[in-house]
Amino acid sequence: MNLLIESQYFPPVTLFKKSIEFSNIKFDVYEPWRKMSFRNRCVVAGSNGIINLSIPILEGREQKKLLREVAIDNRKPWQSQHWKTITSCYKRSPWFDFFEPELDRLYRQPVELLSEWNRTCFEWVVGKLGLAIHADNLQYVSGGKTDPGMVDWRNKLTPKSIQTDFPNPVRYHQVFEDRIGFIPHLSVLDLLFCEGKNARRILLSGE
Repeated sequence: MNLLIESQYFPPVTLFKKSIEFSNIKFDVYEPWRKMSFRNRCVVAGSNGIINLSIPILEGREQKKLLREVAIDNRKPWQSQHWKTITSCYKRSPWFDFFEPELDRLYRQPVELLSEWNRTCFEWVVGKLGLAIHADNLQYVSGGKTDPGMVDWRNKLTPKSIQTDFPNPVRYHQVFEDRIGFIPHLSVLDLLFCEGKNARRILLSGE
């Protein structure tokens, strides 16, 4: 069985909880671009609450291109800004020092297409979690029909609906939980920085 999803930027923990049920992940890069999604948005937490990290894209949010054609606007220093924010949020987390060198290099890596960046991020997380998941892009299918063996999770996770559609999030200890309470459905980066090698066990158990 394959899980079919849209390309996302360091997706929410919920997506990885679902992903572990499958050995193959297919990204639909032939779908039309959609705004207000996790395609170019990563959600982390600082001392005052949620922080949205958004990747700027060329031609703006209203464009009609296929996702595979959506280009990142690298005229803006988004990589250094995002990494600075992530460092500020998680430098005191238990596992930040462990992941910092690789992520620092990742955020210095040149990239032009949003889908390529998102796939690189996804595969990096899969490697850190030690999951036996193969990820690749869905090949174009005329008429939009997909293999009946696929579980279609495209557009199930959106910033607007994730809180209500998934009321039982994966729980774990967060950096600022004592101050601002537990925040559900953050980026998987939050789980990795907080739980490190325990993250896989938490996803598998749902604890």
